[in-house]
Amino acid sequence: MRVFVTGGTGFVGREVIRQLTAAGHQVIALVRQGSTEKLPQKENVKIQFGDITEPEELASGMRDCDALIHLVGIIRAFPDKGVTFERLHVDATQNALAAAKTSGIKKILHMSANGAQKDSEIDYQKTKWRAEQLVRESGCDWTIFRPTIIFGAAGEFIEMLGDLVRKSPVVPVFADGQYRLQPVAVEQVAETFVKALEKPDVIQETYHLGGAESYPFDRILDLIGEALGKDKVHKAHQPLAVAKPIVKQLEGFENFPITSDQLAMLLEGNECDEERWANAFGIEPTSFAEGSKKIFTGTAG
Repeated sequence: MRVFVTGGTGFVGREVIRQLTAAGHQVIALVRQGSTEKLPQKENVKIQFGDITEPEELASGMRDCDALIHLVGIIRAFPDKGVTFERLHVDATQNALAAAKTSGIKKILHMSANGAQKDSEIDYQKTKWRAEQLVRESGCDWTIFRPTIIFGAAGEFIEMLGDLVRKSPVVPVFADGQYRLQPVAVEQVAETFVKALEKPDVIQETYHLGGAESYPFDRILDLIGEALGKDKVHKAHQPLAVAKPIVKQLEGFENFPITSDQLAMLLEGNECDEERWANAFGIEPTSFAEGSKKIFTGTAG
């Protein structure tokens, strides 16, 4: 197939492109000028220069394509730079769908997120849900994927926590550290997108993607410590009454690692029932315990 990929230079996108080309598909990757070095490879990848927020370039790149994989998304907004959830989740999806319609593409594989919901007070979750609705109303043969937190080598989630555990004598933890996460491996997320291209039984379906196990956040840190060979990860639990005002005050600084909305989502936890997805795609989910050990010992494939 000829597959048009948005978000191909991102963490998930790079793995999707690797697996698409390995499966023999021709990839047309939407890339902004100056970002080609972020692509994992060039063989069987045609570069379409453009910007998802500028729809004029999209339709020409999608011409003669069989499918659209739409991966564009952000986890943090920077309104002063024009980087907003509305623009990169809702408007970007609208632009991609309009171009697909113009180009005659019927098959749409869309990346959403576990926790997307209509009535959320968190812009990330609300705009993810609105983007899903655009896909559902598109008239295309769509499939929507809602992964939990995605982990893998060079992924922001595991790199940030790995640095904290590796370098900090004491790791700060919000509240009691018992909110639960069920990270899913990036390789299995990408595998799902590639398999979905040729599975007509998953059209008009929404799937939740999660790892084999969920863990309290404290245990996530312990697993990373074990993978790094540390005897113990020392933690300092921060009361929310203290932490929330600090986060609110400092979240405007780009280098500050978390925002108030991200803190709220962390405290909600991030779990799902992964069985339906695993059965539909013939995947045996990897646990974070297994995956993190491979990443930090250098054996990740």
